[in-house]
Amino acid sequence: MPQNRTPLRYPGGKQKLTPFVLEIIQANGLEGGHYAEPYAGGAGVAMELLVEGHVKHVHLNDSSYHIYCFWHSCINYPSEFCSKISRSLLNVDEWKEHREILRHPERHSVLEVGFATFYLNRTNRSGVLGGGVIGGIEQQGAWKIDARFPRNELISRIELIASLKKSITVCNLDAEKFFLDHVPKLPSKTLVYCDPPYFEKADRLYLNHYKADDHERIARIIQNLSNVKWMVSYDGVDQILSYYQSRRKFLYELQYNASRAYKGNEVFIFADDLVIPRKSKLPYIAKALELNTNHLHRFGSD
Repeated sequence: MPQNRTPLRYPGGKQKLTPFVLEIIQANGLEGGHYAEPYAGGAGVAMELLVEGHVKHVHLNDSSYHIYCFWHSCINYPSEFCSKISRSLLNVDEWKEHREILRHPERHSVLEVGFATFYLNRTNRSGVLGGGVIGGIEQQGAWKIDARFPRNELISRIELIASLKKSITVCNLDAEKFFLDHVPKLPSKTLVYCDPPYFEKADRLYLNHYKADDHERIARIIQNLSNVKWMVSYDGVDQILSYYQSRRKFLYELQYNASRAYKGNEVFIFADDLVIPRKSKLPYIAKALELNTNHLHRFGSD
């Protein structure tokens, strides 16, 4: 399994899928190229691919100003950011101070908002910014506020990411604008991995989430991308499957942990010109590939 390169905890984080994304990159001759995430969030896949040298540049976009401030601060103010990690008291009073910063970001600097985002992400249940502090306000739970805050390890991750600053572009655009304005400027040797907010239960996981017509509109925009290769992952519900009904896809089972562990069906959807490997190192992906071989390779073979 890949190491955890991102400093953020993220509901439905896709870093465990990095081996399959890398297999896609290799099958399509995209190693050493660019990699873009229009919904970056924790950017676990992007950071693993960049740190390990599989791609030379990553483009991280998130419409959430809070998440943008984190990534911007991480790569532009690493010393100040790491100093804040070292000095953090990790108590409920400090947690409340950072919560107030997120409630009124317009009153604070990018660094302050970025660190507050990081602080609540690491101290809230399942990393959900609105999820409440680990252990509760009274700190009487089995786990306390510091349970997911290994200072030295987090500092190391941020220092490593900051050292790759020249290979990272960070954007704070609505995904639609990112697709229409930024993606067309990317080189042809690029993989765009789209992981939009879940169709179901998104309101309890994200500060920003879509309505049904937003999902449908974004589906049309993604499927019109022509200068790059793309793939999409979603919760595998009927509405999403219908938006991409003419595309190659497969369902697989993935376990999440957002307030409670549960399993759900996810779907991978692929551009027509994307070569899909016939095998994968990930057992649940390998099973899905085997079950869908004829459908997935109707446009060609690797």
